[in-house]
Amino acid sequence: MKIYFACSIRGGRNDAEIYAELAVYIKSKSTLLTEIFADSKLTSQGMNEPNNQIWQTDMNWIKEADAIIAEVTNPSLGVGYEIAKAEELGKPILALYQPKGGSRLSAMIEGSPKTGVVYYNNLKEAKNAIDIFINNHN
Repeated sequence: MKIYFACSIRGGRNDAEIYAELAVYIKSKSTLLTEIFADSKLTSQGMNEPNNQIWQTDMNWIKEADAIIAEVTNPSLGVGYEIAKAEELGKPILALYQPKGGSRLSAMIEGSPKTGVVYYNNLKEAKNAIDIFINNHN
């Protein structure tokens, strides 16, 4: 199974350690197309590529993916866009959200009938949600 893992890049890298841990876990269970997104050297400036090339690469990965797993705790326009594109393509989607600091998940993500949302408090819970998602869509 090929997984597109989406996480905040230009929207902020505050949770980069969580992204890295989730990416390593996903990679242990399936083929991870977006390993670069979890790279600790990747900053909020993003990849050193022209925007149109980044868009094309990401769209190709989304099309190639069998499913999408998105960490959506940190609001990101790009992740929302990727989720919407995946919905259009009929891809199964898991959105992982860690409630903290009184923030709330976007209604556009939580309200979507095509996106499965799982709230998690720790990485063990997130990994369990990933296991269930992959097993249900493999």
